[in-house]
Amino acid sequence: MPHDPIHDLSGNARLREIMRRLRDPENGCPWDIEQSFKTIAPYTIEEAYEVSDAIEREAWDELKSELGDLLFQSYFHAQMAEDAGLFTHEDVVNAISEKMISRHPHVFGDESRDKSAEQQTVDWEVVKAAERAAKKQDGVLDDVALALPALMRAVKLQKRAARVGFDWPETTMVLDKIQEECRELVEAKDTLTQAEVKEEMGDLLFVMANLARHLGVEPEEALRDTNAKFTRRFRSIEAALAAQGKRPEDSTLEEMDQLWDAAKAQEKATTAK
Repeated sequence: MPHDPIHDLSGNARLREIMRRLRDPENGCPWDIEQSFKTIAPYTIEEAYEVSDAIEREAWDELKSELGDLLFQSYFHAQMAEDAGLFTHEDVVNAISEKMISRHPHVFGDESRDKSAEQQTVDWEVVKAAERAAKKQDGVLDDVALALPALMRAVKLQKRAARVGFDWPETTMVLDKIQEECRELVEAKDTLTQAEVKEEMGDLLFVMANLARHLGVEPEEALRDTNAKFTRRFRSIEAALAAQGKRPEDSTLEEMDQLWDAAKAQEKATTAK
């Protein structure tokens, strides 16, 4: 078997060559050749979440692998762009390099570093606003990505609006709005169409995201943690029922509620130690 020069490469050069050959029209992989930006985008999002999951679990060996998967997604998109004559790998690297340099004049320029992280965040937003203006994105919300998870996008939209003064000044006002939205949904649920119920539910979720922002809580992270907690406790219910030779569908709600409370108490006792 002839020696493949791919084995003589390393690092970025090796990965670039792997990606190029996977997309080669004559000798590449049929699946890779058929892909487009739209078909690969869901995989890119999925890989980003897997990176986040590994970090959340402090699974550092897995994180190395997941970061590689995410990096490969960037190479895949860049190769497709190069194949289409849109831009090159070097263009991608140069663009992010220039962006980071321009957004950090206190590191790469003559601006003073003697300021707080909060002030640097304000300065960052000033630079980004200038970048949006250069792209003729005049609207305050213009570049908030549509593909973000809905809860995350809600917070970003609210933060952007708050920067120009469109925000409740007090948390109590947000709580009042939540009560109003809850009341409207409960009172009208029997008279509304399903589409209208969905709209009202969306309004309530949007205000809940606003409350999280006012409390300094990242709602996406909070909900992830609660999902994990629910999963953990429900599995405790399943394990306790299995020890009795039963399954959840063979049990009553009262039985499962008792087991849920037991799992909750056990968690609190373990945390307190």
